[in-house]
Amino acid sequence: MATHSDPFEDQPTTSKIVAVSLQRVGHLHNFLSAGLALKRGDRVVVETDIGTRIGTVEIEPHDPPPSLDLSLLKPVMRIADEHDYRLEEDILSRQAYAEQLCVERIRQRDLLMKLVSVDYNLEGRKAVFYFSADGRIDFRELVRDLAQALRVRVEMKQIGHRDETKAIGAIGPCGRELCCSSWLRDFDSVTVKMARDQGLALNPSRLAGMCGRLKCCLRYEYASYLDLKKTLPNVGKRVESLKGNGKVLRQNILKQTVLIQLEDDGGVVEATLEDLVGARQSQQENPTDA
Repeated sequence: MATHSDPFEDQPTTSKIVAVSLQRVGHLHNFLSAGLALKRGDRVVVETDIGTRIGTVEIEPHDPPPSLDLSLLKPVMRIADEHDYRLEEDILSRQAYAEQLCVERIRQRDLLMKLVSVDYNLEGRKAVFYFSADGRIDFRELVRDLAQALRVRVEMKQIGHRDETKAIGAIGPCGRELCCSSWLRDFDSVTVKMARDQGLALNPSRLAGMCGRLKCCLRYEYASYLDLKKTLPNVGKRVESLKGNGKVLRQNILKQTVLIQLEDDGGVVEATLEDLVGARQSQQENPTDA
């Protein structure tokens, strides 16, 4: 008598991945969960480019996207224990001393660079110094000084002004803690076109954030503005309206109105979508469902 096997019995179980941050509001790094029962907020020990470090679980174990190559991911080593926390405390004190020493050596050598932060691995054998500068810096002598004084492998990494502001933190012009240092993990591109499409005055002092670059919040409502603009006639277009015919001078995207310069007397009137003849006909031909 033939037996029927379960068609799913021989299929491999999909590995779960977990997202871990190595710094407060830092980038999220994917690791294999290694079968550990992890939850958000757990401290875990992971292997990184600079060695073993303690991170925080931000996204609990979940199925990976099909496009993710799991062979490139390392597994979570273990849940952090008291021994790891004692090592972390020692590392934090060593980082504080390394920062102070580096700042002194930068000043002594008159280097045009600004130290932002220092990261040690959990073993305490390697330290990465993150700095910002406007140009290229010859820091070879500085690296030798630090390596001899600290007895560790030293690596210098130059970061951008956005990353610098994210690491330092500040209060924005809105009166709240900066998005990048409170919750925003990754930077998306922000362009002047986004400000222009939202009808904002192209004033550099108003559009720049604390980092000196365009504010990240310029892209938050950008998609909504693009959708709202689709219903309005473009600037310069001739339109017919109940208030008179003329050329569109300006759009008020949020109010969903346009300013029209009348052909008859050159006056300017504000017209809603309901006032525009073409828009009224389109609404009558394509009524929305109740």
